[in-house]
Amino acid sequence: MAVFPPSVCVFCGSRPGKDPAMMQAGVEIGTMFARRNWRLVYGAGDIGLMGAVARATQKAGGKTFGVIPVHLMTDEVARVELDSLVITETMHERKKVMFANSHAALVLPGGAGTLDEFFEVLTWAQIGLHKKPVILLDQGGFWRPLLALIDHVIEQGFAQETLRELMIVAGSVAEAEAALAVKIA
Repeated sequence: MAVFPPSVCVFCGSRPGKDPAMMQAGVEIGTMFARRNWRLVYGAGDIGLMGAVARATQKAGGKTFGVIPVHLMTDEVARVELDSLVITETMHERKKVMFANSHAALVLPGGAGTLDEFFEVLTWAQIGLHKKPVILLDQGGFWRPLLALIDHVIEQGFAQETLRELMIVAGSVAEAEAALAVKIA
């Protein structure tokens, strides 16, 4: 499916986290999307890290596409001032719509929902359902424990070593931007 302009699905937390650097990275991501003319596709929330990314994208003049299930309209305080807003019935449908409307996935810090989203698109890549880049923003080493777990799963024979090749680990916003520029531009 051709999607224009280039669109990046961002999976991230609906909470701000404890480290202010994570929120700053979200602002940098949103600003970078606008500068690059890349559309933000995200979970449509107006709180936490996801809200910071969306507000920064819009403040810098970028385009936004939000997808939220009806049951989270209140909990995640849906940001209705988006260029496009899709309301789904289920969380699974939300992920499917978000990813189908994107050229890549960028995973910022987050909790169980973010992990679910990451592993779903990673699994889809593993079984050949897509070839889109999946990028982990490992700002400040946030994802190091997850990467160690994935290495452990591989070492224990529950996944092939090629699993690591299905993701790109970026240590900074600049590295994530460079990886995206190569993959979607």
